[in-house]
Amino acid sequence: MVYLRDGRTLIGYLRSVDQFANLVLHRTIERIHVGNRYGDIERGVFVIRGENVVLLGEIDETKEENDRLENVSIEEILEAQRVEQERRQEQEQLRARFMKERGLQYTAEIGPDDMY
Repeated sequence: MVYLRDGRTLIGYLRSVDQFANLVLHRTIERIHVGNRYGDIERGVFVIRGENVVLLGEIDETKEENDRLENVSIEEILEAQRVEQERRQEQEQLRARFMKERGLQYTAEIGPDDMY
């Protein structure tokens, strides 16, 4: 399992790694989590630049079977993800409006990608 800087979670078979932590995953799936539900999108062979890797680990399949997450279809999880993103955007807009009414300037949390 690989967790990337942009928040994506990839699960696959590690086929190669180099001195820069560049990875090649085989039979890769992208797992999207929303609440207690998740969906898997098949991606195939995936090449990942080492600078994008936040976390790399091995999955214990016996513990995964006992997980309380519900597996749903791709369409359902993508719709749930869209709704979640819209909800977050609305919260950010409300927060910005609240701060502006009080004479403060609000800037959303920025990450390393937003600085360039």
